[in-house]
Amino acid sequence: MKENIISIAKKALAIETGAINELNSFIDASFEQAVNAILNSKGRVVVSGIGKSAIIAQKIVATFNSTGTPALYLHAAEAIHGDSGMIQSNDIVFVISKSGESPEIKSLVQLIKQFGNTLIGMVGNKQSFLALQSDFIIDTTVEKEACINNLAPTSSTTAQMVMGDIIAVCLMEMKQFSALQFAQFHPGGNLGKRLTLTVQKMADTNSKPCVKKETSIKDVIIDISKNRLGATVITDADNNVLGIITDGDIRRMLEQHNSIQHLTAQDIFHKGPATILPTALAVEALALMEQKDISQLIVAKDNQYLGMIHIHDLMKEGIL
Repeated sequence: MKENIISIAKKALAIETGAINELNSFIDASFEQAVNAILNSKGRVVVSGIGKSAIIAQKIVATFNSTGTPALYLHAAEAIHGDSGMIQSNDIVFVISKSGESPEIKSLVQLIKQFGNTLIGMVGNKQSFLALQSDFIIDTTVEKEACINNLAPTSSTTAQMVMGDIIAVCLMEMKQFSALQFAQFHPGGNLGKRLTLTVQKMADTNSKPCVKKETSIKDVIIDISKNRLGATVITDADNNVLGIITDGDIRRMLEQHNSIQHLTAQDIFHKGPATILPTALAVEALALMEQKDISQLIVAKDNQYLGMIHIHDLMKEGIL
């Protein structure tokens, strides 16, 4: 039974992979015209479908909205019962259907034609009602479904979703949609943090360990323990960064000296420590920590000490 399941799974995967590969032949002039129509539109993209295609339509709308192309979802059945009122004159209507012949799709297409909106049809039958009525066709024809009965939408919905992603990527590149713009639409969660969380925001939540060169080792240890960042920064009278002492430095010092009463911070601190600007992103801080194999970073600007972050801060924020 286990071998049979594996065989079935691989066969289904091969069918769906074949459907995706076949999309290469559908990236044609009509596809280019459809993307240009969306790119140059002064309105939104209203994406509609029925059945499983409606679910794909929702996904495409979500992708469009998060990548800089304003979009709305319209269920084809609800459209013919009043929801078509959401379609404005400058909007492009993007209808998804495998057959292109569903009664709800036909009714919706007739409405769109009355409204005078540009119609893009993503369809698996280029001779269908939807295809023949569309201004631009996105071909998602599949040879067969992965379903054993060639009935359940599997390969066809995969092709629709992949083609939707390809359109979104084309629009992103044509608009030169930047990572900063992407971050503005994704402020929450770990993704948003990776794109927006700055070093200063993390440092502001931490204490600010700091000693002078003449500070005794005992007080250095107290400062490191009290602030719980595994290190303290040595500064001068003008708040310039001179160096750093980590808890590792303390351990090595204790191994090398029988008595520490005569020692001060200047006897063990490291000059020229790694620093990072407060405006740098948290992901940049992580890359620098990994590069230098360190656990702390001093936040500084023009060598002025502003704070410290620890690798645990990155873990807590979900960056690491």
